[in-house]
Amino acid sequence: MKIIKHSGDIVDFNRSKLKLSLMKSGANENIVDNVITTIEKEIYEGISTKKIYKLAFSLLKKASNSHAARYNLRTAIELLGPAGFFFEKYISRLFTSEGYQTKTNIILQGKCVSHEIDVMIKKDTMIAMVECKFHERRESNTDVKVPMYILSRFNDLKDKHHQIFSNKDGISKCWIITNNRFTTDAISFGTCSGLNLLSWDYPKNNNLRTKIDSKKLYPITCMTTLSLAEKDKLLILDILLVKEIINHSESLEKIGLSINRIKNVQKEASELCGNL
Repeated sequence: MKIIKHSGDIVDFNRSKLKLSLMKSGANENIVDNVITTIEKEIYEGISTKKIYKLAFSLLKKASNSHAARYNLRTAIELLGPAGFFFEKYISRLFTSEGYQTKTNIILQGKCVSHEIDVMIKKDTMIAMVECKFHERRESNTDVKVPMYILSRFNDLKDKHHQIFSNKDGISKCWIITNNRFTTDAISFGTCSGLNLLSWDYPKNNNLRTKIDSKKLYPITCMTTLSLAEKDKLLILDILLVKEIINHSESLEKIGLSINRIKNVQKEASELCGNL
């Protein structure tokens, strides 16, 4: 059976790969096997991976909202757009959870020109700049031109003192973070140049997905009990993480949810973050 990927490539349907992605939702093996059995009855030659995903999502949702929400994670990250402003704030939250001080959207003067930096982070005496490359389209990868360009910006800033967290801060490290993937050349150049790279699947055991799962940093956009409009309203209120609404109904009241809706939303949030 041939299926069509987001990139347009035609590949064989891979049952094992589908099972692995479904298991990451937190569903047990019995639920996953039932979902796959149903999907195998529905798929046809030339079906898109997008349609398979939608079918899997709807089947998981029948079993558990939280399983569907976790399965929806990559799409949820893509909803932190369209320009990536909320993605930058989300990445700031990620570093905060790891014990860093953070600041977003800082303008710094380099030796040659000024630069707008997405996120600045500090832990102990280490200060780093973080550049976020957000992509709405799943098939858009971050190529080698990006680390080349960001390295030149880092070099223009690193030998000067800046007023960021204190009056005389030096920048010693640089991160590039993308919600999609780096090309092979981008990884080779970035690592060779001493840049820290983080993407959906890189580094292998400490990537964006594994960080989100280990810290339960699920974005509010992955919730299945909220509409797109409601998620947008929460983002505007600076509610980016699911865990931020578990014991705080005020923001949900602000966007007009009824008492019953609030209970359902908080139930899903608690299940998703392992609080139940």
